Amino acid sequence: METVNGTTAAAEPNGSSGGQGLFKLKFCTVCASNQNRSMEAHLRLSQANYPVISFGTGSLVRLPGPTITQPNVYQFNKTSYDSMYKELESKDPRLYKNNGILNMLDRNREVKWGPERWQDWAVGIPRLQHAKDRGHEGTEGGVVDVVFTCEERCWDAVIDDLLSRGSPLNRPVHVINVDIKDNHEEAHIGGQGILDLANSLNAAAVEEREAPPARRRLTAGVPPVGPPLTRGCRKFLRRGRRGGLTCL
Repeated sequence: METVNGTTAAAEPNGSSGGQGLFKLKFCTVCASNQNRSMEAHLRLSQANYPVISFGTGSLVRLPGPTITQPNVYQFNKTSYDSMYKELESKDPRLYKNNGILNMLDRNREVKWGPERWQDWAVGIPRLQHAKDRGHEGTEGGVVDVVFTCEERCWDAVIDDLLSRGSPLNRPVHVINVDIKDNHEEAHIGGQGILDLANSLNAAAVEEREAPPARRRLTAGVPPVGPPLTRGCRKFLRRGRRGGLTCL
């Protein structure tokens, strides 16, 4: 057992607590509707005691309906996961239980109140109303270090939005895409993959912060080949993933 973020946490099976020492990178997970892939990753990161928030980039929240042309549509920031669960359960409990939607919404409502839209996120504004969200501790200031997107179009939307904001905080943020098919099985696998990458990135950041004075003096006059996280991401990005460094 060890103390992490002021709480006692059991070590993970691989001997890691999910975040090395007291320092924790702040993460954000993003998919289209903030329902399946981003929420699975949000849950995994929060279980590892990482500060984490999550969003969707779509214009509306869409969930499968009785046919492909009849989706259930909701608004971001206005409809809770709990109300979605109760509505769909009253419509057709057998259908939505068999296709996994009720199980997904049940998980989601234990993580946070409802789906949030990336484009509506006020960067740098305290997220005090999200105090009950899992992974909230450490994200109160409304900033993150790394954004994980779950498909390429979400990566494009996040990058375009950040560039259009004009970097009001001038705070570096890494945006990394991890392509995950939008089904429950792939979301489960992808969520673990994002957690593994988060552990590697956090370890690289901790190593950089905890470098001994002698090493810092030795490297003081040597131009770095990239920010610590960029160097930590290199192996991952060489496998065909998409990533970039921009600013909040």
